[in-house]
Amino acid sequence: MAADIRDYLQRHETKSLLRFITCGSVDDGKSTLIGRLLHDTKGLFDDQLAALEKDSAKHGTQGDAVDFALLVDGLAAEREQGITIDVAYRFFATDRRKFIVADCPGHEQYTRNMATGASTADVAVVLIDARKGVLTQTRRHSFIVSLLGIRHVLLAVNKMDLVGFDEGVFNAIVEDYHALADQLGIANVQAVPLSALGGDNLAARSLHTPWYGGPTVLEYLETVETASTGSAVGADTKMRVEPVETRTDIPGRLPVQWVCRPNLDFRGFAGTVCAGAFRPGDAVVALPSGKRSRIARIVSADGDLPQAVSGQAITLTLADELDISRGDVIAAAHNPPETADQFAAHLVWMDEAELIPGRGYWLKIGTRTVNATVTEIKHRIDINSQEPLAAKTLHLNEIGVCNLKLDRAIAFEPYALDRTLGGFILIDRQSNATVAAGTLDFALRRAGNIHWQSLDVDRAARAALKAQTPRCIWFTGLSGSGKSTLANRLEQRLLAAHHHTYLLDGDNVRHGLNKDLGFTEADRVENIRRVAEVARLMVDAGLIVLVSFISPYRAERAMARSLFGDDGFIEVFVDTPIELCEQRDVKGLYAKARRGELPNFTGISSPYEAPENPELHLRTAEQDIDAMVDAILKRIG
Repeated sequence: MAADIRDYLQRHETKSLLRFITCGSVDDGKSTLIGRLLHDTKGLFDDQLAALEKDSAKHGTQGDAVDFALLVDGLAAEREQGITIDVAYRFFATDRRKFIVADCPGHEQYTRNMATGASTADVAVVLIDARKGVLTQTRRHSFIVSLLGIRHVLLAVNKMDLVGFDEGVFNAIVEDYHALADQLGIANVQAVPLSALGGDNLAARSLHTPWYGGPTVLEYLETVETASTGSAVGADTKMRVEPVETRTDIPGRLPVQWVCRPNLDFRGFAGTVCAGAFRPGDAVVALPSGKRSRIARIVSADGDLPQAVSGQAITLTLADELDISRGDVIAAAHNPPETADQFAAHLVWMDEAELIPGRGYWLKIGTRTVNATVTEIKHRIDINSQEPLAAKTLHLNEIGVCNLKLDRAIAFEPYALDRTLGGFILIDRQSNATVAAGTLDFALRRAGNIHWQSLDVDRAARAALKAQTPRCIWFTGLSGSGKSTLANRLEQRLLAAHHHTYLLDGDNVRHGLNKDLGFTEADRVENIRRVAEVARLMVDAGLIVLVSFISPYRAERAMARSLFGDDGFIEVFVDTPIELCEQRDVKGLYAKARRGELPNFTGISSPYEAPENPELHLRTAEQDIDAMVDAILKRIG
């Protein structure tokens, strides 16, 4: 018996692992399929079954019968509404394979959650209600499946019992979906007619479909071959699925997660191998620096290893002392990944606020986080037809093709080759919320032809000639708050003290450099981007630059600050009650905005996001102008 137990445990440890998702439209039966699969594979304990029966009586939708969907719909809101909202992960195993399944929401509002679940999956189970056929959400989810590199789809035509297990209905849906799959480039599609509620063709073949000779859902999941599962041959060779191209021929890649330095005698670079293999003695290169060395040791929790392969968490030590930090990539020297700082990419937008080109975000790829800007939206993609549509912004759940610019070069590979070095998320720099998921398609070659020209005269030399410390003093506040008046008085005082200055005023700049921009949110973002870049050049010339712009959004002011660093940027919040701003308004702008004649007017029909931690907070209703100028001069030093 002891030998049998050891043999069983050893076989269980060496089973392949398959990650798959269920997706499709609302109420297609995704949660029911998973719940029934857990039940039929004996993946439930007695107390779970008892709890399920109790919950079915209280929250179920199947009368006196057990509602298997409740096994994965655990949120109160999910049970109340009868829909899946968040991604629910479940683990189960059979004698042949282990599984991690992600039950993804079908509602359009939660498409972002579906993309999250798909990002780590090898197979997608796309459910379709036999009564409804291929729907818009089916197309949207299938497009995301294709975009995120899932090459195997199990087309589960569910609720066949409600159409009398009609073969003609099944064939029509399969033909319709194959046309979509061909359009999306999904080559491996296996269609199964089933009733998740009744268990037909789920874990066992159904007597209701004598016309169907393919695998059950479970047979397919147990035998499908992917790059991560390796080879697995089913008992019925007709059911074997050809393997997709694997990455065993791709050289080693290790994104560095942590630099391990427990003492003076050990310095290692920890991370998880995302592709290929490493061996002691292999020549490697650290990217993006390009410095080379050889692997001295491969250290693991179980001691030194003769080899590390994709998926293993290890620590590498090198023969030479290289400057490597978190986010760098250690790669095989004979065939390293590319490095670049500008890319073409696909984006799935996940935020309620629209994507606006020019706004700064954090981009997290692998273990590295960098500053990023979407410089251009090439087009958005029509989910139904996959046709490109012109777009200036992206809204929630829309998918677009964009150009990205980073503040530094990163090591990358196209997502089609490597999910780790090709997949990324965008993070809002103010809220820390994830606003988009994306895939890198290729580097923009034009960016590779542009390099910094080395100049002998730098900022320090120009500043020394002017005997001053160059800075950007950024005045922000509502229209009529007194920004321009303050900036003008400050420049007079600075010139009287023989300083070299320049004042960039919002109204004046719009007569020239920014005359092509309006007042939409996208145009306001571009307005600030341009003036920030001009101010940076002027500071580099050794000037003290005064910028007087409403600049209503924190994200753009943060972007401007990032160009100078905290020492070179002073944010002055000119805080004036809107009532006083309206009283001072000699141009009558507020009155026009109140009448609806000026759309997107800050403070009336467009928001102003007040600074949270400005260097100076000036209240013009309470302070004298010369006292405020004195405060700025004191801060400048």
